[in-house]
Amino acid sequence: MKYALIIPDGAADEPLEELGHKTPLQAAETPGMDAIAAAGRLGTVLNIPENLPAGSDVAILSVLGCDPQEVYTGRAPLEAAARDIQAAPNEWIFRCNLVTIIDGVMEDYCAGGVTDGEAEAIVTALQTMLGGTTANFYQGVGYRHLMTLAEDVDLTTTPPHDIMGEPIKAHMPHGKGADVVRTIMDRAGDVLAASEINAVRRDLGENAATDIWLWGEGKMPELPRFEAVWGLRGATIAAVDLVRGMSTLLGLDVINVPGATGYVETNFEGKGAAAVRALDDYDLAFVHIEAPDEAGHNAQVKPKVHAIEQIDRHIVQPVLQRLQAEGDDWRILVLPDHPTPCHVRTHTRQPVPFAVAGKRIDHVVSGAFCEDVAAASDLHIERGCNLMEFFLTVR
Repeated sequence: MKYALIIPDGAADEPLEELGHKTPLQAAETPGMDAIAAAGRLGTVLNIPENLPAGSDVAILSVLGCDPQEVYTGRAPLEAAARDIQAAPNEWIFRCNLVTIIDGVMEDYCAGGVTDGEAEAIVTALQTMLGGTTANFYQGVGYRHLMTLAEDVDLTTTPPHDIMGEPIKAHMPHGKGADVVRTIMDRAGDVLAASEINAVRRDLGENAATDIWLWGEGKMPELPRFEAVWGLRGATIAAVDLVRGMSTLLGLDVINVPGATGYVETNFEGKGAAAVRALDDYDLAFVHIEAPDEAGHNAQVKPKVHAIEQIDRHIVQPVLQRLQAEGDDWRILVLPDHPTPCHVRTHTRQPVPFAVAGKRIDHVVSGAFCEDVAAASDLHIERGCNLMEFFLTVR
């Protein structure tokens, strides 16, 4: 058996006036996803428990068969695993966004889409000026970076994409050790104010990386090895460290694709081709695509529709065709991890649609792959961590 899992991150949404009161999934041309829905089963799944953050960290842990109630320790440690960052037992790992804050308002959670090259100079400056025995900075991808902190903390922090357009004062880290973290954030602002990278970005009319935002803190978790649980060798194709790190901890091999950025202009075609090749050597190919989520955070309706269409054309359809070449011995599962509604501009925790097709998956509900048709089906999984078992073992 060959298996494929495709996650268009944040693709689920709500009806939008700009799309004639359709959701982006309904407005997009998705013959591949629709074919999976037509041949197999549609349903909904709730990937985020009520007491945990509504983020891709929790949601994708669920989709990959882990109970986040048992294994989740925070977002940043999962990303650190992708960078092979070895944190000491007394060190906390923080996500360190490069952001744009103007007059005390969170204007841009990703500093205008700062590039890897620009970020390298910025993170190097942060480490040179602020790094040492207590705090250390590590470069990630784009605006997404990491910091380790050798302090005893017990904090409440807020993702910057949850407070777009809002004053930051009420959302600053608070709790035990907050004074240390806030001091680092303040000092980082001084370092970034002197950055030549930011001077150039301002001259070009782009958002500058005015500040860092620390959040998602935690310590390294222990995750069950995917092959030990399910008996399958898997490979992951993803652009973001969160998914790469999670996969590394699960024992899934990570395949890097040139030009895969995590943005709307990512290398969709390259990711699809990598997934097709992976199915030659692995039992399961897992493809994660960040683009719809980024568009949702930025309230970009047409780019979100475009991203969904590119995922279908360059990833879902080629992977489905490759599986069909196996005869009947295959299954495919497509779903967003969570909704990222364009008018909300952040994640919500509602159930998402999923479509599964392949060997011994009987067709039940007719209709395209979208939120409404899935909600009208007879298949609703209340705990996301049970979806993997359904996908791999249902008879």
